Amino acid sequence: MGDVFGFGISHYPPFSGRDENMAGILGYTLGDPDIPAGVKQPSAWPEAMRREWGEDAGRSAAARHRAEMLRGLRKARQALDAFAPDVVIVWGDDQYENFHEDVIPAFCVMAYDTQDLHPWRKMSTSIAGKPNYWDEPKDATRTVYGDPETAKALVAGLLEQDFDVAYAYKPLHFDGIPHAFLNAVLYLDFDRTGFPYPVIPIQVNCYGRRVISYRGSFSRFAESGRPLDPPSPSPRRCFDLGRAIARVCARSEKRIALCASSSWSHAFMVDKTWRLTPDIAGDRALYDLLARGELAAWRDVPLSRIEESGQQEVLNWFCLMGAMHELGCRLAWSDFVETHIFNSDKVTAIFEPWIASPAAGAAR
Repeated sequence: MGDVFGFGISHYPPFSGRDENMAGILGYTLGDPDIPAGVKQPSAWPEAMRREWGEDAGRSAAARHRAEMLRGLRKARQALDAFAPDVVIVWGDDQYENFHEDVIPAFCVMAYDTQDLHPWRKMSTSIAGKPNYWDEPKDATRTVYGDPETAKALVAGLLEQDFDVAYAYKPLHFDGIPHAFLNAVLYLDFDRTGFPYPVIPIQVNCYGRRVISYRGSFSRFAESGRPLDPPSPSPRRCFDLGRAIARVCARSEKRIALCASSSWSHAFMVDKTWRLTPDIAGDRALYDLLARGELAAWRDVPLSRIEESGQQEVLNWFCLMGAMHELGCRLAWSDFVETHIFNSDKVTAIFEPWIASPAAGAAR
């Protein structure tokens, strides 16, 4: 019987850049000629948004936002080290990085071996070509350890439960692992003390209707009418995947950490706010369920609500909620970092570990 630890963090790409660039996504949106000029004027914004934007287009607020994010990331790393896992399973999304027109799996377990990666050589995110926070050179190498055997056992356990998932032994179109997974490693090792834990990435097709047509990224408002792709897996299916994975982990002989990697609603996908701000109210509603321990209620959230609120990447968290519900894990600590100008609200959540008991089957 194995032990299981669950937590969730953000992989917000601009966090790895400089303060002066952190509000760059909003800056891009403000240059959209198809958004009414009136709503782009700071005078029309909520007071909290005007304060964040300030007199320097968010540069001063960026330092505070980084500090708030770091509080959660460092707590998560401390809890991870205390648990001392044999492997870390990470749920993350693919934004037209590894999967293109030739195949879009709903879920894919990446049973990769250890890789030496170059985080700053190829970035398909909003910090491409810009200096990173650590001043690491473009050719800097980062080793991310893998555990193919545990990944294969996970796939076998899911198939035995009639949960059909794809799997892969090597990348398809991307040199390494997409940023949802790599950033999780980089941010959990923000202080650069090393990250010794093997990682098993599990891709969730969070972007669904926009994964090919929008290439999993932002666009101008006038492009909203593009033909859409089929939808992502539903919140219910993601929740049930988490439950199935938890059952496999509970039978394992290994200590396994489960990590959801994503920010919450993304402003560039929230049409009802003219893509200027995330859906803060929608995020708060999900967070309140988390804080109250009502994890089962997450399973009943309709996909239409997720898409309307720009919460597509939160599907990674639905997997985590399913796993924690299945094991009966209680929330130990969480934090909600609200923002109007930095594209997405950020949540860190740390659950009490599930510790296997040979006699009783499980005990926390």
